[in-house]
Parts: sequence; structure tokens; C-alpha cells
Amino acid sequence: MFIQTEATPNPATLKFLPGRVVLPEGTYDFRSRTDAGVSPLAQKLFDVPGVVAVFFGHDFVTVTKDETDWQHMKPAILGVIMEQFMSGQPVMATSEAENIEEGEFFEAGDADTVSTIKELLETRVRPAVAQDGGDITFKGFKEGVVYLSMRGACAGCPSSTATLQHGIQNLLRHFVPEVEEVRPI
Repeated sequence: MFIQTEATPNPATLKFLPGRVVLPEGTYDFRSRTDAGVSPLAQKLFDVPGVVAVFFGHDFVTVTKDETDWQHMKPAILGVIMEQFMSGQPVMATSEAENIEEGEFFEAGDADTVSTIKELLETRVRPAVAQDGGDITFKGFKEGVVYLSMRGACAGCPSSTATLQHGIQNLLRHFVPEVEEVRPI
């Protein structure tokens, strides 16, 4: 089994591509060892010294580290991922393959606007962000402000503010005049 690695815009995060489906649907973001209880793979990754976050996408695993050098961590991470997929065991211990999103918020009168925003995020933003090992999901819309959740490599990335304000905000403003600003949650 050959696992590719890719750098992400976030220097504290690497994207690992095992060449297999990690999650058939959705994504899962583990921000701590406690969150990893639903995934044997995430639990084992948190056992690697220096790992502070793990994110699962459709066909990739994104790992975020502390100050530890990648040179010391990368072989152990590759070993854990390889062992998991070679064992044939499921990545998730439960049937839940997607984070349960807390309720979205928006006014009923904004439903059409929100639908357009979600479609733009799904078709134009999320695929590009997934290439960098992250995910961005809609959380809410209120008084012209779109609230987004940034996960995986996007969480804590130095370029995330630029991505939000210059990329996503400009895109949404162009197609949805009601949008005045985009903010992370």
C-alpha cells in the first residue's frame, strides 16, 4: 500500500491520501483525543506524539501537529494509516460517518438566499478546500453575514482569513447580493 502525502496551506497540517475511501459520506473532525472515541484510526493517530487534530474526508486524512517536527511524526502516522487499512477494520466504530452539525440558523424569509449560498459552497468552495485537506460548511446567515465552520487544514490556517474574505466572500457577494460579509465560527 502506498500512501501519498501533500502539503497544505497550513504548515502545521499534512494531508495523507491512502488511495482508498476513508469516509463514504461526509467528513469528521476530531479536535481532541476525547473526540476520537468513535474512530479506532483517530485514536491511534492521537497516540502519535505531537498530533493535536485529525480530519477525515472522502479519500484523505488530514493531521495537524503541535511544534513537533514532521520528520519525526510522518513515519509513525504513515504506519498507523497503513495498518488500519491493511487490517480491513472500519475507520469509524459507529455507523455515524459525518459530524452531527449543530442547528443552522437563519430567518425563514432567507431560505431562498441560504439555499443559493449552500449550493455555491457545495459546488464551488468545498471541492477546492478539500484539495487542501479541509472543509468549510454553512452554519448560519443573519443580517447579511454568512457564518461558516472551518475544519481540517482550514482550522487555524494562516491563509484562512484571506480565503474567507477575498475568495469566498467575493464569490458569495457576486452571486448573492444580500451577502455583505463572511465570518468563521
